[in-house]
Amino acid sequence: MSSKLDRRNALKNIIAGTAAIGVSSGFSALAMDKSESDQPLRLKGNINHAVCRWCFSSLDVETLCIEAKKIGIKGIDLVGPKDWPTLKKHGLESTMCNGAELNLVDGFNDEKFHDKLIQNYTAMIPLVAEAGYKYLICFSGNRRGKDDETGWNNCVKGLKQLMPLAEKHNVVLVMELLNSKLNHKDYQCDRTSWGAELCKRLGSENFKLLYDIYHMQIDEGDVIRNIRDYHQYIAHYHTAGVPGRNEIDDTQELYYPAIMKAIAETGFKGFVAQEFIPKNADKIASLKKAVSICDI
Repeated sequence: MSSKLDRRNALKNIIAGTAAIGVSSGFSALAMDKSESDQPLRLKGNINHAVCRWCFSSLDVETLCIEAKKIGIKGIDLVGPKDWPTLKKHGLESTMCNGAELNLVDGFNDEKFHDKLIQNYTAMIPLVAEAGYKYLICFSGNRRGKDDETGWNNCVKGLKQLMPLAEKHNVVLVMELLNSKLNHKDYQCDRTSWGAELCKRLGSENFKLLYDIYHMQIDEGDVIRNIRDYHQYIAHYHTAGVPGRNEIDDTQELYYPAIMKAIAETGFKGFVAQEFIPKNADKIASLKKAVSICDI
């Protein structure tokens, strides 16, 4: 991550605690003044909105739930079992569960981590299902000199052992696409095509991809075409502004209304989670604007 708040460190803390609008519409949501930002959003229902816990770590989980609910957000990403009761109290879903992964760099592409990963995921999958949730994050890990074929083979070898349990409990393991150019150097699942090939080799509907729009813009670009070409392998989306990983407003290069429209046109019914690091003092106002921008 490229800011003072680093997702790698934030995730360590979380794990330790665990665990249709056209282009002419522009960034109209960005024009909200203070009085408008205090008003509840009237969401259109075409996008299911979520937010990533670690980006708002200055707020406790209870406060984040309260503020998210006001905006119309339906769930919170990257939350483990310890905080699920708080989400349930506020009628929010754990939209991308975590807590089974070791970290972002030691993943399924390396056999030496398989025993511990399989132990962790074997314990976590039933917990996710018992709580009424569906999605559990996982990571490829860093290459450490491994070519694509070795990475795919090792991932298949490890993940295949978990697929029967995931299928039994109707839990989907979701591997995140991260950029290896800037934030996560040497990460192996750094291209949509790489992740899609892994999905094909596993051949299970209980393994999908988390398409992080920020990360994939950095590593490969061509965001809308890749979403259209690979949407059948994608279970979840993350957002953030490029460059900087901050607000998704007109200070950055991605045009999120068009991206959201492309996602909706694929028939996607999952969640789009905001994963930007707010620069503005009023972090909740930034979150509300982001949801407005994405609510096509």
